[in-house]
Parts: sequence; C-alpha cells; structure tokens
Amino acid sequence: MIVWLALAPLLLLTAHTAVNALLLRRPHRDAITGERVAVLLPLRDEAGRVAPCLESLLAQRGVPDLTVHILDDASTDGTADVVRTIAAGDERVRLLTGTAPPAGWLGKPNACRQLADDAADADVLVFVDADVVLEPDAIAGAAGLLRRAGVTLLSPYPRIVGAGRLVQPLLQWSWLTFLPLRGMERSPRPSLAAAGGQWLVLDRAGYQRAGGHAAVRDDVLEDIGLARAVKRSGGRIALADGSRLATCHMYGSWRELTDGYGKSLWASFGSAFGAAAVVILLLLLYAVPVLFLVSPWWDVALAACLLGVTGRVISAVATGGRAVPDAFAHPLSIVLFGWLVARSFHRRRRNLLTWRGRAL
Repeated sequence: MIVWLALAPLLLLTAHTAVNALLLRRPHRDAITGERVAVLLPLRDEAGRVAPCLESLLAQRGVPDLTVHILDDASTDGTADVVRTIAAGDERVRLLTGTAPPAGWLGKPNACRQLADDAADADVLVFVDADVVLEPDAIAGAAGLLRRAGVTLLSPYPRIVGAGRLVQPLLQWSWLTFLPLRGMERSPRPSLAAAGGQWLVLDRAGYQRAGGHAAVRDDVLEDIGLARAVKRSGGRIALADGSRLATCHMYGSWRELTDGYGKSLWASFGSAFGAAAVVILLLLLYAVPVLFLVSPWWDVALAACLLGVTGRVISAVATGGRAVPDAFAHPLSIVLFGWLVARSFHRRRRNLLTWRGRAL
C-alpha cells in the first residue's frame, strides 16, 4: 500500500495537466480588430530565416490598422537587405537601424525598447521573433483574446518545430503540469508568472506602466521578467495555445539547442540549489521508475512510467505537439533536461555564456 501511495503525486500532476489542457485559452480564427496594432520584430543576423516570418506578417488579415516595425541589430549577414527586398513598397513596414546596448543592457531588451518607442501610437504591441511564422488570422486573433481575457500581457505559445523533439516539448508540458493557469491569471504574485518571448501580445498602456523593457534591461529571460514586471505594476497575464496559428523553428540542430538552453536555463531557477532540487524531483518522479521495471515492484514502476507518458500525451495534444512516439521517451527527456541545466550553470560559472556574438 505504501508503494502504491507513492504514485499519488504523479496521479495528481497528470490530472492537473488534463485540467489545464481543458482550460487553456486559444485565439479565435477569422477575428477582426479595429485597434492600432504594431508588430515589433528584432533581428540580428537572421538573413537565413527572416523571409517566412516577414511574409507571414505582411499577409495578416483582420487588422486594418497594422504596422510592422523591424530593427536590424548590427547584423553582418545582410539581414536588412532581405527585409528591404521583401517589404519593398509596403508602407506598413518601418525598418530601423539599432543602436548598441547601453551599459547594463542586454541586446534583446535594448532592441525591443527601441521598437516599442517607434510604435508610440499603437494600442497593442505584438513582439515576434524571426523564427516564428504566423497564420493570416494570428495577430487579429491574439489581439482579440488579449481583450476578452482582460489581461495586460498574453503569451500564445506557437507550435515548436525543428530540432529537439526530446527536449523542446518539455516547455509546454512543464507549465501545463506544474502551473495552475487560472490561478496564475488571478494571482498578483510576480513569482507566479510564465511567458514565451517568441510571441508576446501586450496592451500598450499596461506595457508602459510596467516600465517596458527598461524594467528587464539586464534579464536573460526578458519574457518572464516582463511578465513579472506587468504583475508588479498591477496588470494581469495569461498563457494561451497558439499552435493552430503559429509555428516556431527555434533551433535547427542539437548544437544550436544546447547553446540556446545554455545561455538561459540557469536563470530559470532562483539558485543552483533550487535547480538541483527541481531536477532531482523530476528525476525521481519520471526517470527513476524505469530502473524498477525489472524489480519486484515492476507493476508500480510501470504505472509510474505510464502516468508520465500520459501527461506528455495530453500536453502534446493540447499544444499541437507530436504525441507518439515522442511521449514514450519522457524519462530520457527528463534526463537530458537535467544535463542541460547542469551544463548551463557550469558555463555561467566559467563566464562562457554568449548569444549571437555578444557576451552575457
């Protein structure tokens, strides 16, 4: 009985994943908004992948008053030339030449600040990364959901494609499993916040009250930092499933993925001790049971493994991911995640963190 009771936490977590999946907000298709919407696109050496993103932005519908503000952040690969070619003659597009980050600023917050300043008359700000491709209804749908939900910041997670099928789905799985979505929306606590910087939608006035990107000028995870700043200023935030309206090709190779996670995973935890506690707990819940499949408690171990897989399947179905066979590798995914966390802290201690040629 004691051994079987050990399954209770897994059962509760899997049930919580299912509840969150049912409550998950989703933007509507065929939406129309009359608000002034500014899409803000920071670019640094994105010549190889900005074209699909920009073409999708110019194909947006349901947003009569749309402007697209693009900042070239000291690119050396001809990014600005690609933008000029695609946007030639389109008066909705403004291409800015970025200035270097001032002392105490990281590159992306500095770029986003300049873009927001350039869109001073917008009602809604939409921050998009160059690896995101939007469906034609995406901007109008997200702006409509921002208002229906009554929040200051909306984070619609796109469907993740590309390298990292063992690791990338853990992003959506983690907040569906461990974060009470409706509780997060209602709670004023800044610590109870999540967001994904690939696609963020904000009320302009609320963004300014929160201090804008100046409030997160030196934050490696500026997306989560901005969500917390919104809460500190009295605003509300919400997560949404944007997988039907957006895809994100974050990483093209395992090396890109490890570099990307390496620069930021350490910042996801309050301390190395906190990170170790989280990783150990995840390993105990989702990886260690595999070791007992050939023990006298094989039936309990099998039940534990199946609960973990079930949670991943629910998460994948809810967020446009691939459920089979990826979910069955969940124990391995947790092990790889633990290794990436350890690697990120190791590189930070050795001052090896860089991104796009800039030291962090």
